[in-house]
Amino acid sequence: MTGSPVQPHAPGGEREEAQPAVASPAGPVPADPLVTVSAAVPLSDVEPDPVSGRDRHFMRLAQAAAEQARAAGEVPVGAVLVRGDEVIASGFNHPIGAHDPSAHAEMAALRAGAHALGNYRLPGCELYVTLEPCLMCAGAIMHARIARVVFGAPDPKTGACGSVVDAFANEQLNHHTSVSGGVLADECGEALRAFFADRRRASREARRTARERAEQAQGETGVAGPDEPAG
Repeated sequence: MTGSPVQPHAPGGEREEAQPAVASPAGPVPADPLVTVSAAVPLSDVEPDPVSGRDRHFMRLAQAAAEQARAAGEVPVGAVLVRGDEVIASGFNHPIGAHDPSAHAEMAALRAGAHALGNYRLPGCELYVTLEPCLMCAGAIMHARIARVVFGAPDPKTGACGSVVDAFANEQLNHHTSVSGGVLADECGEALRAFFADRRRASREARRTARERAEQAQGETGVAGPDEPAG
């Protein structure tokens, strides 16, 4: 699926935050303790279509990063930073584990990429992310001089590429980043929906287990519950 213009208020996923992971074909780069190295899928595996095949390829790498977030119990959002056909860095959501509200996948990938390239500005780079960036990430993307951002699922709650606001459409800004949305949107959105469904299911199960244990304890001690008459 080729990236399409962003439609305001499109249905999509939800967002929390991130932890970094670096991928560099040249090997590991110096990074902070939260950064790990990940391998890229060979470009020879990409479909012949030079646009949609390329975008799908890199979005699938972002999906792999999102899976790392899911495995850590974080909201599954992943991002990869690309220059030409080279993956510079990748990042995944880890705000809970990192105790960092700014640790979105995009921020992680930008930080790791800037570290890898030795420059906080990343001109000529593209950022692929499985969920529409929020306003914070949009600002960082523009400050980093990213040439293009490509996202998967729209975010109707905090999306800053047209779903809630369109930060990149402001002509007064001194840098303009092109935006493509909807690449593998169904797959990216389904990963988020499945995560939240599993979390709600686990929460219900935990409440049920706690209730059963409380009832069992009351039965063993003969102590009446709060809604039960004594004796």
